[in-house]
Amino acid sequence: MSLRSDWLPLALLAAIAIAALPLMPSAPTWITLTIAGLAMGMMIFIMASGLTLVFGLMDVMNFAHGAFISVGAYAGASVLLTMKSATRASSLASNLAAIVPAVLAAMALAGALGWFFERVVVRPVYGDHLKQILVTTGGLIVCEELIHVVWGPDLIALPRPATLTGSVLFGDAAVERYRMLAVFVGLGVFAAMWLVLNRTKIGLLIRAGVENTEMVEALGYRIRRIFVAVFITGSALAGLGGIMWAMYQESLTAAMGMQVMVVIFIVIIIGGLGSVGGCFVGALLVGLLANYIGYVAPKLALGSNILLMVLILLWRPRGLYPAGK
Repeated sequence: MSLRSDWLPLALLAAIAIAALPLMPSAPTWITLTIAGLAMGMMIFIMASGLTLVFGLMDVMNFAHGAFISVGAYAGASVLLTMKSATRASSLASNLAAIVPAVLAAMALAGALGWFFERVVVRPVYGDHLKQILVTTGGLIVCEELIHVVWGPDLIALPRPATLTGSVLFGDAAVERYRMLAVFVGLGVFAAMWLVLNRTKIGLLIRAGVENTEMVEALGYRIRRIFVAVFITGSALAGLGGIMWAMYQESLTAAMGMQVMVVIFIVIIIGGLGSVGGCFVGALLVGLLANYIGYVAPKLALGSNILLMVLILLWRPRGLYPAGK
């Protein structure tokens, strides 16, 4: 199933947004919460998309994905904190001169860590989910301790660049600039992944590998190299999501990756294991519902994601857009 042929999950997104409107004190509040929910969903999607792609193609349960998020956040933050004069400037060009190297550093270090994990930790346990869970969870713990050694155990404050602070007014609705940026970046990542998977030869091989790995190998393609490239790409996307999440929270800790892993796995299960489109819709559902319920009934916000997952699985046991595997 695809977004184009099955519109019901997209209609569910619209239904949740419309149903929340009467519960809000005003339309501007609803607009603010909706954009905030979309921004949160986009950042969750960026962090989760690489993991769902890795699971769909490689059948790997990688609990160390949270380490890539944390390492990417720390790498990007290190660049931003060393370029304080550029981030504090009121010029967008000066801010971008710090943000772009920070993002590249986050993706590069997380991708390199992903390459190391695939070769040393994951490759010996292909096909054995129990061992994958055990060794990748152990890898996550080791990475957290290494972060403590390199960057220290204390929380690090990470102020946003000057041009990304504050809000933009749309009538009476105030929308944070950073949340708007997160929406655009998330859409860009989704569009790029969709184009690669559906309009390129490498995307065709990836989708064929999800459907039938043996067939792709029989045609003479080195599916193992594709596996490694996908793993590195997924890790790099985790690094991008990590630095974005750190700027969103304006702080970072070594445990931040582990803390978001629960939400990431909920999104992947909701969307359908191995489905990038399902991951995208699932992340938006989680982001919107968390913001609406967090405003209307804060005490229920913590369990809203679990409830959403249960209801989705009762409706579609394989997720919104299950991969064809």
